[in-house]
Amino acid sequence: MLAAGPARAEDKPLRLVLGLPAGASSDTVTRLLAEKMRVSLGRPVVVENKTGAGGIVANLAVKAAAPDGNTLLMTPLANMVAFPHSYAKLDYDPFRDYVPVAHLASFQLAFGTGPNVPARTLVEYVTLAKTGGTYGNFASPSAGSLPHFFGLLFAAKAGFPLTHVPYKGGASVLQALMSGEIPAAVLPISDLGTLVQSGKGRILATAGAERSPHYPDVPTFRESGYDIEGSAWYGLFAPAGTPKAIVDTLARAATDAMHRPDLKERIEPLGLEATGLGAAEMATILRADYDKWGPVIRASGFKAD
Repeated sequence: MLAAGPARAEDKPLRLVLGLPAGASSDTVTRLLAEKMRVSLGRPVVVENKTGAGGIVANLAVKAAAPDGNTLLMTPLANMVAFPHSYAKLDYDPFRDYVPVAHLASFQLAFGTGPNVPARTLVEYVTLAKTGGTYGNFASPSAGSLPHFFGLLFAAKAGFPLTHVPYKGGASVLQALMSGEIPAAVLPISDLGTLVQSGKGRILATAGAERSPHYPDVPTFRESGYDIEGSAWYGLFAPAGTPKAIVDTLARAATDAMHRPDLKERIEPLGLEATGLGAAEMATILRADYDKWGPVIRASGFKAD
């Protein structure tokens, strides 16, 4: 009887580690990606939701994983761009501890207002906010999130004081907006869609380079006179030291998956645009966003720990 040989890497499951909970839009994208990669790679691909500390637990798990092509990190921009600037002690470095694999999808942020706000445009809102009172407050899903810092960037560009009010998640922000508890918020555009559909608020501006295809009548911040953008993304990363040949194989599988029409159709209602960019593009975007948001975060004085 012949003894079994050592298991090959491609015979083991490929783990896609996500620091966000099941049911979130990020989880939906990851599971759709896993299914496509399973077929193209011809190996099992499983999703592991390692929640905790805003996704830091997942980052650390992948940092510690063997660089053998069996473990990848699926992460939003914030964990790789905002956290390194806001945590005094963060046990990972986005450049030293990971290898970019693919830029998967992007989504726009937007500025929304509740039902009791008379402003119909962003310029009108700034005028209201400059008069003082509660119009100078805005909400985000959490302190240290990209919507938090984008709101501060907007205030700096517009030249008026805007006070951040953190909530626990997008659902809490929407409830506060619709009840009039808070006048305005920065959220992913897909979250603010619920506000518009309820008839209890409006979107005054979107933060992409171009108008959102979901809300073509809503101007961008640039069109409103404020030269800023606030698009975020989901990216795929491998542990540092993963051989380039393995990274290239995984990158091809991931980018091919994100270009599939059926996958694009599934994530579009979530407010996500499939990008499917490779490792080099992901590396360039990571560096650009890291350098862009660093000064904003440092100027805010915010510290997460």
